[in-house]
Formats: sequence, C-alpha cells, structure tokens
Amino acid sequence: MSLAGSPQPAGQAGGFHRVTFTGRASEYFGIWIVNVLLTILTIGIYSAWAKVRRNRYFFGNTVLLGRSFEYHARGLQILIGRLIVLGAFVVLNVIAAVVPILVLLPTLVVLIALPWLVAKGLRFSARVTSYRNVRFDFVGGAGGAFKAFILGGLLAVITLGILTPLASRWVSRYIGSNLRYGGKAFETDPKLGPLYKSWLLSFLIAIIGLGIVALLVVANISLILPMIETPGSLTPEQQIPLVISAVIGYIVLFTTMGIAGLFYRAGVRNIAWSATTFDGKHQLLSDLSRTRYTWIAISNVIVTLLTLGLMRPWAAVRMARYTFEHTGITFTGDVGELFSALEAQGSAVGAEFMDFEGFDFGF
Repeated sequence: MSLAGSPQPAGQAGGFHRVTFTGRASEYFGIWIVNVLLTILTIGIYSAWAKVRRNRYFFGNTVLLGRSFEYHARGLQILIGRLIVLGAFVVLNVIAAVVPILVLLPTLVVLIALPWLVAKGLRFSARVTSYRNVRFDFVGGAGGAFKAFILGGLLAVITLGILTPLASRWVSRYIGSNLRYGGKAFETDPKLGPLYKSWLLSFLIAIIGLGIVALLVVANISLILPMIETPGSLTPEQQIPLVISAVIGYIVLFTTMGIAGLFYRAGVRNIAWSATTFDGKHQLLSDLSRTRYTWIAISNVIVTLLTLGLMRPWAAVRMARYTFEHTGITFTGDVGELFSALEAQGSAVGAEFMDFEGFDFGF
C-alpha cells in the first residue's frame, strides 16, 4: 500500500488509514533537557516524572484519524512501583548475605515474580493509554508471561537462536491477543513461516560476522598459541597485531550482531502487527523497510555519540516518525459509528480505570 494518501473523515466508510507523528525535535529538546537536568539534580528520583512527560509528548503527537493518543500515568505511580521493586531486591540480598544458604533466594524470587511483574506492567501501560477518551486494557496473566518471556527466552538461548522465531511468536500472541480497547479484543497470530524467513536473513548476517572474527583468529593463531602457552612471552611489537585484530573483531562482531538484531526486530514488527486484527475485522499493518529502519537506528546512535547526547531528542523523534508513519489500520464499515459506540462504552468504564491503574514496576 502506498504511504501517500490523506485519511478519510471519520464519518465516512472505513478504509486504510495511516498513523502520523507530528512531533518535532526542537519541541522535544526542551522537554528532554529539563528531564535530564532534574533527574540529575534529584539523584534519579525525577526520572519517574520524566517518563510521564516524555510519554505524554510522544503519545500526544501520535495521530490516527485526526485524533491523538493520550498517556495518563502519574509520576508518583511510577516512582512507587520502582521503589517497591528496589526495596524487594534490597531485602532479598540482605537475607541472602545474612543467611548464606539462601544465596540463590534473590534469583529464585525474581524468576517467580518476573512474569507477574511483566503482566502487571503491561496492564498498567495499557490502562494509562487512551484514544478518543477510551482506555486500553490488558488481560494477560503471569502464566502467559512466563511462557512468552521466560520459557521462550530460555529456548532461544539454549538453541543458539534457532527457536527465536517461536519465542517471538509467543510474545506477540501474548501481548496482542490480551490487549483490549473499549472492551473489544485484539487478536494476534503471526505464523512461524514468515518469522523464520525474517530470522534467516538476520542469522546469515550474524554468521558473516562470526566468520570474519574466525578469520582474524586464524590469521593470528601463530601469535595466540605462544601467548596462551607462555603468558608474557610476546614482545610489545608482537602484541600490536593482536590488539589491532581484537579491536577490528570487536567492531565487526558488535556491528553485525546489531544489524542482525535490528533487521529481525523490524521484520517481527511487520509480521506481528500485520497479523493483528481488532474486533475480529479491522486489520492492522506495519510495513517498515528493514534496511531503512536499521540505518535510522544506527545513524541515530552515531549522531548521538558524536554530539555527546545533545542530538538524542532529534534521534528519538526521527525514529518515532518513521515507525509510526509506517503503521496503519484498515477499518471495515463506518468509522464514525465504530468510534461512537466505543466512546459510549468507554465513558462507562473510564472512571473505574482511573481508580485501578496500579503501579508501573518498570518491566
């Protein structure tokens, strides 16, 4: 579908509509610099309110059908959630230090509590987000979070990445199929075939990086073996090629793994969003160019580093604009009637959500 085309008025029959992002780097810079300074002055405490200001700006500039999204969280909610998690970590580590036999207690508690915290965090994030005065909700539980994030991640690691698409499918289904808007459900069911097709390209990029590193090791094997057998036997002149090769190898490995990860992330987003429907009939779409997405992410990092962080607002706005403007939804039926019904239903449950948002635990 073409990126061009203006959205139809909400009262007309449905069709394909793009999300737009209206934020500007110059505007966001003012918010960002104040957030940074106050966070430093308050030794990190203000970071909770900084997150609220940042999200309100980005949500408020994300527009669909002429209306923006809204973020309703309060800084105190985020701060309390962080303090609860921090306090629990401190207590667990003190217990483990006082009673050595319980040294694994913090790890065990984290593994048990993490799925619950993830589910609570996703629910909080959904409930503090609204569109057209209608709140989102998330109904997933800890069991689904354990499968998607803990079990899926473990399988991806122990299979050296081969089962990463399966883990991605579990995560996408858990998040997408438990999301609600105005009481109506989203459904997400990405297929493994497209996920593995996206993964294969990233896998090949990673293999190329590992191959280059292996060639560097082979090229310097005559210097590496003596160094292993007799530490300190190499002269400073002999160590120079090893240092240069190590630096090149690190840069190559870091770069190729980063590119592979970014390619895969963009591919998964396209597949998962395009496999998502709302209310069983309205189809979502993501059509990011993996090459363009990767270039934006990498060039953002480079520019941010070269400017000592001052171009971070520009980088964030640049990525948000590209990502959101390659996101859309095809509505079936009359859009005006759809949102009128959702707004009528949303007004009845909005007050309940305002009092039951909970805390953001940072997961």
